[in-house]
Amino acid sequence: MASKSSPTFVLVHSPLVSSLTWSRVAAELRRRGYEVVVPELPVARDEQLPFWQQDASAVAAVMTSLPDDRAFVLVGHSGAGMLLPAIGQLAARPVAGYIFADAGIPLDGKSRLDLLKLEVPGVGEMVEQALLAGQHIPQWSDDDLSMVVADPGTRRIILAGLRPQGLAFYTEPIPVFSGWPDAPGVYLQFSQGYDYSAAQARQMGWPTLNLDAGHFHLLVDAPEVVDALVELASQMWNVA
Repeated sequence: MASKSSPTFVLVHSPLVSSLTWSRVAAELRRRGYEVVVPELPVARDEQLPFWQQDASAVAAVMTSLPDDRAFVLVGHSGAGMLLPAIGQLAARPVAGYIFADAGIPLDGKSRLDLLKLEVPGVGEMVEQALLAGQHIPQWSDDDLSMVVADPGTRRIILAGLRPQGLAFYTEPIPVFSGWPDAPGVYLQFSQGYDYSAAQARQMGWPTLNLDAGHFHLLVDAPEVVDALVELASQMWNVA
């Protein structure tokens, strides 16, 4: 169970899906006594502002609305990993640590498409061609998700929150602010598609844990994911 000194878990969802992807993990963390917030990234966007800035600002606003003495562990799944440094910077609040859960670790000035090409080069090239042709990605079907999520109800949760994005979203450069990481980082890997980022984490000297599961394991086995989050967070902060 959580101790009184435990930081608040901030569970950040990918901009390509909704916050429901974290719903089961959030419920399990709360059941165990941890404080959790699950911000919702904006659906409607201001075309005059960078996508990353709008998303990071939405999370930072939630953090700054909480008590001043609160410390946070930022947890990003999938595409949310690219946002974590910016969130920490914009919130200007104590960050106890960063957890990347099957998520890309940003490289200063690189885009989401740049990172995708490093993670899975073949897929990255196909996505680039689709984006250049005017498509919005992802366009997952129930059959597509059935390969990684067996339960039809869980697949419906993912598909209901799907937010396909176009070329501008994938190609915008995302900054990593000077001095980051300003707190310890750890990496939680679910799928082989994030081998590159997991290796990057190890090169940075971060603790890593591989559950050898699917990309949406946070909806498939929330207790196992929470066990992993707490184990990794305890290496950064006394959360046990």
